[in-house]
Amino acid sequence: MSGIIGIYSKESNDIPQVTYYGLYALQHRGQVSCGMAVNNNGFIDYYKGLGLIHEVFTQDVLSRFIGNMAIGHVRYGSQYKGREASNIQPLASGYKKGALAISLDGRIINSKELKDEMEAEGVIFQTDMDAEVIAKLIAKYSHMTFEEALLTAISRIKGSYSMIIMTQDELIGARDPYGIKPLALGKLRDGHVLASESCAFDTIGAEHLRDIKPGEVVSIDKNGVRVLEERPENTCHCLFEFIYFARPDSYLDGRSVYLARVESGKQLFREHDTEADIVIGAPDSGIEAAIGYAEESNIPYGEGLIKNRYIGRTFIQPTQKLREIGVRIKLNALNENIRGKRVVLVDDSIVRGTTIKRTVQILREAGAKEIHVRVSSPPVTHTCYLGMDTPDKDDLIAANMTVEEICKEIGADSLYYLSLEGLIEAIGKNMGFCTGCFNGRYPI
Repeated sequence: MSGIIGIYSKESNDIPQVTYYGLYALQHRGQVSCGMAVNNNGFIDYYKGLGLIHEVFTQDVLSRFIGNMAIGHVRYGSQYKGREASNIQPLASGYKKGALAISLDGRIINSKELKDEMEAEGVIFQTDMDAEVIAKLIAKYSHMTFEEALLTAISRIKGSYSMIIMTQDELIGARDPYGIKPLALGKLRDGHVLASESCAFDTIGAEHLRDIKPGEVVSIDKNGVRVLEERPENTCHCLFEFIYFARPDSYLDGRSVYLARVESGKQLFREHDTEADIVIGAPDSGIEAAIGYAEESNIPYGEGLIKNRYIGRTFIQPTQKLREIGVRIKLNALNENIRGKRVVLVDDSIVRGTTIKRTVQILREAGAKEIHVRVSSPPVTHTCYLGMDTPDKDDLIAANMTVEEICKEIGADSLYYLSLEGLIEAIGKNMGFCTGCFNGRYPI
C-alpha cells in the first residue's frame, strides 16, 4: 500500500513545497518511507528516506528544491520488505531519451517474468521495485516516441496499480484497467494535480476535477490534460479502500468514503441488532460505522476510547511485536462512559486480531458490563497479492478460526460481521469491487 502525488505547474517554482503538504495528507497510506522527485528546468533531483514526512523532509532538505513539477510517494512495507534504502520511491532513472521518475502504488504480478526476460537480454536491475521494471520496459522501447514506449510498457504489465511518471516536460498518470487502485485528477492554480485520494487536493487548495478512469492514461503538460489511452476491463475497485485505507474526507470514484462507512454501520445493525447502552467506535476508521450503527439503532453514540494521536496505524506496522506495542500506547478507555454499561464496539475490520483483542481487554478493565463487537466488513480470509499487504494466511485470524472461536479469542460477549452483500450495498451496488480478501475471487 502506498500514497502517490504529482503536480505540474506552468510557472510556479514552489511546487516541491506544495507537494510536501500533499504528501502529508496521504501519510495514512504509508509510514515506513517517503520520497520526492523534482524537475528543475529539465534536471530531475530527488530525496527519499525511511520515516514519516516531517522526519525525512526537514526544512533544510525542502529549501534545496526548486521546480515547476514534482512527484511524491509514501509507502508501507510488509515485514521488512521495502525498508531498504534502495527500494524507496520515487524511482529516478536515466535512459537513452532522458530522465524520468516513477511513483507507483500497487503490485505488478508479472514483474518477475518481465524482469527475467530483460535480465536475459543483459539488463541490470538495482532494486526489487516494480517501478524499476516499468522504467526498464520504457527504456527497452526507446526506439519509439516516449508516449508510444510508455503505452507499450503499460500494455505488458498486469496487476493492480496507480502510477505517476515525471519526465523533463510532462506528468503522466495511469490506472490499472480494473480500477483497483485509486487515482484522482485536480486543478491547482496554473497547473494540475494527480493523487491517490482527493483529500490531498483539499490540503493544498486544489479543485477535485474527476477520478482517472480504470485503464486510462493521461498526460499533463503546458497545454493541459490529454488522454493518451483508455482500456478498461470489468471494474473491480478495492473494497478495503472504502473500509480502511482511505481517509473519510476523500471521495473515491464519486462516492464519499465517509457516507459509505456510515451506511455500512447502518446496514450492520439491520443485519445484527443488539440491546446495549452505548455504541462506540474503534478509533479512527471504525468511528464512522459506529455513528451509522447508533443512528439506525437509536442506541446513544459516545466516546469510549481515547486515541494517542501521535502513534500511527497499528495494522500497518511491519511486525507483530511492533503492532502489540502500538496498541498498548495507542488506546485508553474513557471510564466514565464505559463502567457498568453494555457496550457495542464497532470496528471496520479484523485482520490479525491484535488490536481488537487488546481493545476488548481495555474495555473490560474499564468496567464494561458486556462487550458486543460488530465489524462493518466481512471476515478477511484470504491473502491479498494486489496491494493490501497481508503477507500470509497464517496472519489472518478469520482464515484460521470460526467466528465463535474469534469471539472467544478476543474476549467479547458476542461478535458479528457485516455480510459481503451488505457491504457492497452500503458502498454502491453498481461500482464493481474486488472481493478477493473475503472470498478468494480476484479479478486477475
